[in-house]
Amino acid sequence: MPKPLFRTGQVVSTPGALEAMEQAGMDPRRLLTRHLAGDWGDVCEDDQKENDYAVSRDLRIFSSYNLANGTKIWLITEADRSATTFLLPEEY
Repeated sequence: MPKPLFRTGQVVSTPGALEAMEQAGMDPRRLLTRHLAGDWGDVCEDDQKENDYAVSRDLRIFSSYNLANGTKIWLITEADRSATTFLLPEEY
């Protein structure tokens, strides 16, 4: 596993995101590893650049991943690095 680019803080999830990942057979640790490695998933180029900039600054980091069953999962690491949250877009 590559060295994480930033701290996660407390890792939490909404019930909806947990259920969606379970239904899709997705281990949340796999998505968290991608997020920490700078693989932002399915975000636009501007969001990728913003995340790259945010890694070394006190700014929020946002990733989006499409699961095999078509469900979208977001990961958001707070600007103060106190928490990283798995959630569905409609739960934002």
